[in-house]
Amino acid sequence: MGGNVPQLGLAATALSLTPILAAGWFYHRWCGGGRMLAYATGRMLVQLLAIGFVLVYLFENPHPAMCLLILAVVMSTSAWIALRHVKMEGRRYFPVLLAALALGGLPVLVLDLLVVQQGRMEYLPKFFIPLAGMVFGSSMNILSLAAERFEAERKRGAGFEQARNVAFRASMIPRINSYLAVGMVSLPGMMTGQILAGISPLVAVRYQILIMAMIMGSSAMTVACYFVLNRKTLEEGAAGSGEAGGDGGA
Repeated sequence: MGGNVPQLGLAATALSLTPILAAGWFYHRWCGGGRMLAYATGRMLVQLLAIGFVLVYLFENPHPAMCLLILAVVMSTSAWIALRHVKMEGRRYFPVLLAALALGGLPVLVLDLLVVQQGRMEYLPKFFIPLAGMVFGSSMNILSLAAERFEAERKRGAGFEQARNVAFRASMIPRINSYLAVGMVSLPGMMTGQILAGISPLVAVRYQILIMAMIMGSSAMTVACYFVLNRKTLEEGAAGSGEAGGDGGA
């Protein structure tokens, strides 16, 4: 059955990019310019092509050290991207974001290594790397939402705990929505890929349950670690901003 999966040629791949033009048109008309979208699209293409060649090599030559190196790159890049949405302290927040991502994501990846792969190193690249990307990619997005919403709530005058609670609730909306919609509205990417590859839908469902549980847990723990590790700094930063704003108004 796996051999029946249609191959996507270069011309078809190029044609598949045309919906981005619609996004670019709206971005240009409503947001002004389109450099960020163009940059993001170009970076997406380069990164996917690069990781494709890397994964081909790793699948043929599985090595734990290379997998750990890729994991370090994934975590560092996730923290750096999430940093764009953190206004207070700027780049000084990078180690804290990285620590929150590590504390939130690594435990679930260890669970994956022990349960799904059962410690078999020959499966490390094929399972561990894609799942690590899903875990840290989701945690990165949730962390960005939480940080941005927290700062917005603090600027409105909310206390730390109130702002934290609102930010946590808001950041979990995408994850809860995905739980409500899966199977009824959408079939997640990995499940769809496994079905296309010829794996039984019932087996694909089991993997998808594992993945969604990993993503939910890692996302929640990452946000929680961010606030626990940074409570003092976040309170002081917001207090300093409030005092500066009060002096300016006077």
